[in-house]
Amino acid sequence: MLNDPIANALSLIVNAEKIGRANCIIRPSSNMIKKILDILNKKGYVGSFETLEAQGGENILLNLLGKVNKANAIKPNYALGYRDVEKFEKRYLPASGFGILILSTPKGIMTNEEAREKKIGGKLLAYCY
Repeated sequence: MLNDPIANALSLIVNAEKIGRANCIIRPSSNMIKKILDILNKKGYVGSFETLEAQGGENILLNLLGKVNKANAIKPNYALGYRDVEKFEKRYLPASGFGILILSTPKGIMTNEEAREKKIGGKLLAYCY
């Protein structure tokens, strides 16, 4: 049984990248996982993805680019204001301007840069570099 689908999806991506696969199948699928993959796609960490209908629900076929060094879910989901983003960047990212934090905000799921320029806080979901 899966306790954290976001952590499972991100660890599947990292493991598939380490062994050199060109694509991977993420199951189960959810709207939050799709939004996180969309952010990773826009930032250039992963390629395009498509949803596949399966007997137990939807699966995601994700094309990999080989650019993910580490990606993981953040537990517990810390609540933070936009002024606190820098503190968590120092904690989870290796260098300034290298990698992204993914936040769930009242305006939707976005990266740390978008949250800072919109001056909005939220809860931390994941990081990737």
